[in-house]
Amino acid sequence: MSILPFDKRDGVIWLDGKLVPWQEAKLHVLSHGLHYGSSVFEGERAYGGVIFKSREHSERFHRSAELLDFKIPYTIEELDAAKALVVKTNGFESCYVRPVAWRGSEMMAVAAQNATIHVAICTWDWPSMFDIAQKMKGIRLDIADYRRPDPKTAPCHSKAAGLYMICTISKHIAERKGYADAMMLDWQGRVAECTGANIFFTKDGVVHTPIADCFLNGITRQTVIDLAKRRGIDVIERRIMPEELASFNECFICGTGAEVTPVSEIGPYTFTPGNISRTLIEDYTAEVTPKAAQAA
Repeated sequence: MSILPFDKRDGVIWLDGKLVPWQEAKLHVLSHGLHYGSSVFEGERAYGGVIFKSREHSERFHRSAELLDFKIPYTIEELDAAKALVVKTNGFESCYVRPVAWRGSEMMAVAAQNATIHVAICTWDWPSMFDIAQKMKGIRLDIADYRRPDPKTAPCHSKAAGLYMICTISKHIAERKGYADAMMLDWQGRVAECTGANIFFTKDGVVHTPIADCFLNGITRQTVIDLAKRRGIDVIERRIMPEELASFNECFICGTGAEVTPVSEIGPYTFTPGNISRTLIEDYTAEVTPKAAQAA
């Protein structure tokens, strides 16, 4: 099936404070963000036309930029309003929302203190990928060769574009092997996350998840932990070694794109998607559904 390239689509994109026709939202080839990775972004979803946890994403967007030593030139409130405007103008109900900020073309060297900071907000159609019956079959994960870096070597708590380079490589390798994604270890060989999602395991009714100290403490991750605790399910954030995977019953990943997705296999380890995964899928679906839609 042919998929229309992202630069050839119709609609509008919010660029530096105003809506512009989709195909006119461009940057120069000598933009610093392209050459040196000085760019941050967010991944968000709208359900029923309402962006889930929009403010939390805008706050993280600001923090990510600060960690890369630049400042987003719009307030949290301005960003939230702009995101809502783009979703509404493009006429989406269920969609992905992508704010992105980058250093411009005034300087082309490692140092770029005087480069203009540009901000764009884009949206595209992206409904939930699977119903619960399909999700409960679980996906298969490879184990990546690349590892999440030592926090002393990279701004790991920033959603920075450059930190996803090894994720793209790892996901490509996994997909060529027939897997859906890859689980990454950290620089010390401990379980970390997937290429674009956080990971959880269950054992004897308790949820275990790696400590988010060298990768993003995802907004979806925080939501899932909260949902589990509301259910009275214990959640333990701890160091997890790869050899422990054989002892877990269930495994699932979560993120803006993945939502809550069970896992059936990680390399040589197998899991059986069960009640905890199903419960959290259902609870997450209810959590992201606008209250007006639930009442209808």
